[in-house]
Amino acid sequence: MTGALIGAAAMALAGQGGALPDPERARIEAIVRDYILAHPEIIPEAIQLLQQREFAKAIDANRAAYETPFGSAWAGNPEGDVVLVEFFDYACGFCRASNPDIARLLKEDENLKVVWRELPVLGPDSVTAAEASLAAAKAGKFKAFHDKLFALGRPSEATIAATRQAVGVTAAGPSGAEAEIEKNYELARAVNATGTPTFVVGDQVLQGAVGYEALKEAIAKARAKS
Repeated sequence: MTGALIGAAAMALAGQGGALPDPERARIEAIVRDYILAHPEIIPEAIQLLQQREFAKAIDANRAAYETPFGSAWAGNPEGDVVLVEFFDYACGFCRASNPDIARLLKEDENLKVVWRELPVLGPDSVTAAEASLAAAKAGKFKAFHDKLFALGRPSEATIAATRQAVGVTAAGPSGAEAEIEKNYELARAVNATGTPTFVVGDQVLQGAVGYEALKEAIAKARAKS
């Protein structure tokens, strides 16, 4: 990895696309190598930047799939200039902790659209909750179900049933739920989302419960590029 970084940096410095005489290329690579060895802290930063660029390509290639909700699994401005996508799991405490941050952003930003994508990775109760949530989304009651189940804590047979009853959702899972969840797994893998919550904002990927300020900053960056 370091060797590739050195080579890429040398080509960038030369501005020649790599078309350099061997002695000149070796000289530039030596300069770059010495700099990296003196400042090794730039390596993680460079790797992160490279990853974000790769993620941006994956998002752009599948933007409609990321940003098109299943049924009513969205909130905010339907024509918003920025779409914040959250991959979440009802059994994820960090997702539960992030829910007030999303609510605050929606309240403050009239041009924001939020799309929620089910990513049940924490066991059978997560899958059952996701299927019930998709039934609510198909019935136009996603947000009520979403907030209620999170308020009741970790999903279980009892809390899922109580949430369905509270919001008036009779179906346990709609047709297409399995395909939707599998699609979400694929979209998550494309941006290396191995856990929840994972947020996609514009061409950025944020892993974990990053908090209100980080999400607001990501929204501002996405808006500046639009």
